[in-house]
This record gives sequence, structure tokens and C-alpha cells, in this order.
Amino acid sequence: MWKLADDPFEYIAPIVCIGSFILMPLGPLYLPRFWILFMASYFAIFLGTQINHLIKFHRTARSMIKTITDYNRALNMESKTDEKQDYVVTDNDLKDMEAAALVNSSTDNSFLIHAIVIPNYSEPEALIRDTISHVALHKKARTNYAIILAMEASEAHHRTKSENLREHFKDSFLRFIITNHPSDLPGEARGKGSNISYAARKGCAEMIESGIDKNRIMITIADSDSHIPELYSLEVEKAFSLSEDPYYRVYAPPIFFGRNCFDVPAAVRVTDITWSSMIMANLSSSRGIGFPCSTYSVSWKMADRVGYWDTDADAVGEDMHMTLKCLFKTDGQARMTPIFVPINLTNVETEGYVNNLKARFVQAKRHYNGVADVAYTLRQALNLPTFCVDANSLCLPPTTTPQPKISDKKLDDDSSCTTFWLEKIIIVLKVLETHFMPVTSGWLMFFAVPLMQFVFYPPEGYGPFLEPHANPVLMSKLYLYIWNILKVTTFFLPFPLFGTLAIYERLHRFVDIEFFKKTKEETRTMKNYLDYISMPIAAWMFMTLPSNIASCKRFFKSRDQYVVAEKVFVEGRN
Repeated sequence: MWKLADDPFEYIAPIVCIGSFILMPLGPLYLPRFWILFMASYFAIFLGTQINHLIKFHRTARSMIKTITDYNRALNMESKTDEKQDYVVTDNDLKDMEAAALVNSSTDNSFLIHAIVIPNYSEPEALIRDTISHVALHKKARTNYAIILAMEASEAHHRTKSENLREHFKDSFLRFIITNHPSDLPGEARGKGSNISYAARKGCAEMIESGIDKNRIMITIADSDSHIPELYSLEVEKAFSLSEDPYYRVYAPPIFFGRNCFDVPAAVRVTDITWSSMIMANLSSSRGIGFPCSTYSVSWKMADRVGYWDTDADAVGEDMHMTLKCLFKTDGQARMTPIFVPINLTNVETEGYVNNLKARFVQAKRHYNGVADVAYTLRQALNLPTFCVDANSLCLPPTTTPQPKISDKKLDDDSSCTTFWLEKIIIVLKVLETHFMPVTSGWLMFFAVPLMQFVFYPPEGYGPFLEPHANPVLMSKLYLYIWNILKVTTFFLPFPLFGTLAIYERLHRFVDIEFFKKTKEETRTMKNYLDYISMPIAAWMFMTLPSNIASCKRFFKSRDQYVVAEKVFVEGRN
């Protein structure tokens, strides 16, 4: 039996969802003046945020291109040095040498030990083996990498799969640790967050007990299909060495769907292109307030201080939730640091066109269950207690011998942000935008203006729905002016998205060819612009509907079981 949620903050999401839907027809009829002003404000804010995203996306794209170009120059210089000892240096080579110096400044940094946590549940063994194989190619894999394979004890044959993988990579890494997350821990809900929390605590404890200095451990969370380039680790090391507060950083890369994108329906491709574009735009934050997606890195020190990852059902969006937790638990000392190296992921793929759309819809519903972070963020911002569960609240045993939480000046409470009240406002606004724009924009962008037009200027044979004195566009020049501006604004709403997608297409081809070393025939071409014909279907099926479903469910206490989207994997795919 479903029961209403106890937390009043949980009602905000469903009220926004249902309210925007109900007010579309009722607003023009019963609150015409308010509705015109509200919609004008809404569309002005929406257009402003989209222009802001376009500018930030362009910055991220430029930074990615620069990072990859410098890396390629460094590799090019190394190959020339190896091939010809008597090579005559040219002006172009001088640029390559400068780039090589920048890259080598981080490659010489062997301080960090990368603990790569790979949570999985019922994923194909070949998929996980392929993911780990790409990490095993990194030059420092045997000396500075530990794989923490986070298995779920509830998965049938999980031990056989994990032992097969350990045997396959027995000589490839400094450590290969297997954790088996129990399904019956008190206060926990099955999902990625609880599995990661268990694996990070247990795996890092094992590393520390083996003699590895805990100050050196950098925890990287990776999906089972994440291809992590060596350049990502190098850039994390570089950012760590250059940061004034390296332990209090969430290192966040862009995500990129280029492994099987031509094997899924166009609507799935377009959805993931839009999704990755939003993540990329969010990385170029001037104040370091942004959120990673799928793959990211945090120091052991910060993870331990904040109590690791939350393990309850409301922490299903573990990447955003963990970042929020770090921001609030450190009073704003934590920040996001962008790492402009794309992580190559797979699109959800199943057998059959319709089944593939269904699988992507299931994934979208799971993603938008992250709307639970609205209540969490508001409570944290107002210094109210939350209902989230983590390692501290479960009273789990410590991972190491008890130490003072802050052991050096870089982890000093005095260095917390002195203007955190301002950061709190920015965080709240970002979270509300992230979750409420998808919930409301699908309805309002398509239907609000046509319905207002129908009420204010009914066609012959209909109406009038309003008395002339109650119709603001007939009685007031001000409201008529606002109404005309509103209609013009709606025409321009999609243009920032068009600009973003145009930049994305160029970026996609660059990354495929220059970084992943694909041929021009293997990457996106002009004919792939036809994919965007499916944009309206993709927006409704994978954004509007799942976000509204997730928001409405916040009314109730019951939570969905964690469902992993099905993936078809072909070994040997890039």
C-alpha cells in the first residue's frame, strides 16, 4: 500500500509537475494577467539559461579540443624523438615540445594511486573485461592503479564472473580487489550508490592495510561501459598537482557516446547527444559549482570525511548526489574541477527497435529519479536534517585506524567558503533548473502559447471565453505588448539548442578522428543531421514523460527498485 511522503519538501516536485500541467488551460481562463506575466518570465528565464548553456558548451568544446591537441602534439614529439636522433627541429616541433612539456609535467607525477571502482550488476562479463582492458593499457597501471570490482552479492554467479576477471588481469594492476555488496544491509537500498559506498570503503581499507598511503588514493567511479583514456588520469594528476586544495575537488570529465551510436535508433542517439551536451556545458562553471555524470574522481580523504556515498533509495543519482553532499558537508570548500577528456560510453542497446526504445525509457526513468535531490538540496541549504543514509549514520566500522578528520591545513575547517550563503543559492538554483526545466518545458513550450491564443482570440464559432473587460490583451496596451513579446520569445527558444548541436557535431567528429583514431567513414557525417528529425519524439519519450513520472512519485514513500538498462555488447567494438 502506498503512503504519502512524510517530508513536505518532497511535495515540491509533484506540485510543480502537476501545477504546470493544470495551469496551461486554467491559467488563461481564471488568472489571465498572472498567467501572461508568469509565462513571459518563464520563457525569458528559459531562453537566458539556454544561451548561457550554449556559451558554456562552447567553452568546454574549445577546452576539450585544446587538451586533445596538446596531447597529440606531445605524442607526436615523442615518436619523432624515438625515430630520429638527428632530427632537425622546426617551428611546428617547438609547439609540439611545449605541449609535450605540459603533458610530461603530469606524467612524471607518480604520487596518486588511482582506485578505479567499477560497480556492476548483471552486466556481460565481456563488457566489463573490455572496460578494464582499456585501463590496463595505461603506462602506470601496474604501479599506480587498483581495480575495485564492485559486485552485487544478489547477482547469480557473481563470484565466477569476478574471479574470471581477476585471473584475466592478475598481472596488469598494482591491486585487483573484488567486493561483494550484501543485499540485506540495514538502511540500504539496492543500487549503484550503495554498491559504490560499500566497494570504496572496503576496497580502500584493503589498500591502506596493504601499506598504501591513504593520502595518495584517488577514487575514480566508472560505469561498466566506461572507456577511460590514459589522458584522463594524467589530467587528474595535473589538476591535483596545480590545485591549492586538491583533496577537496570533484574531478569531472565530459561523457561521450561514440562506441555503438550507429547501432541504436536515432531517437536514442539524439537523446544521448543532448544529455552529453548538457553535461559538457555544466563543466564550464566559473565558481566550480557543477555536477559530474557517470565517471568522476574524488580523493579518499574527502570521501571518508563526508561519510562516503549515501546508500538509501533517494541517492539513486549518486554522481550528482555525492557532489552535493561534498559541497554541503564541507561548507562550500569542495569544488568541481573539470577534466576536459571525454569518457567514451555505450548507448543503451537491445535486440529490436521497439525494445531499444523501451530500454532507453527505463534508463530515463532511473535518471530522473534523481529529482529526489531537490528535497535533499533544500534541506541542506536551510541547515535542516536530511533523511539520507551513509556510512556514518549506519555506524559502520571505520575503514582505518581512527584519525583526526582534518590532518593538514588543506583539510582545515578554517578554509571553508566564507560566502557559502551565496554558493547555497547558486546550488539550489542549479538543482531546480536541472530537475524542473525537463518537467515543465515539454508541456509549456508546446501547448502554453497555443492555448493562450485560443482563449484570448478564440476562432469564429468558439467563445468568447473571457469577458472583454477581463481579457488583458484587449484592455491593456502593456499586457498586449508583453503578449507579443512572449510570442516572439517562443520562436527563439530552440535556437540556443540548435547552436549547441552544431558545435557538438564538429566536436564529435574531432574527438572520433583525433582522439579515438577513427576514420572519417566511422564517425558522424552530414547525413546524421537527419537524426534530429526525431528530436520531438526523443524529447517527449525520454525527457518529458519520465521526468514527470519521477516527479509525481515523490508524493509517496514507496520507491522503485533499481533496474539496470539492458546492454548488448559486441567484443572488439571501439
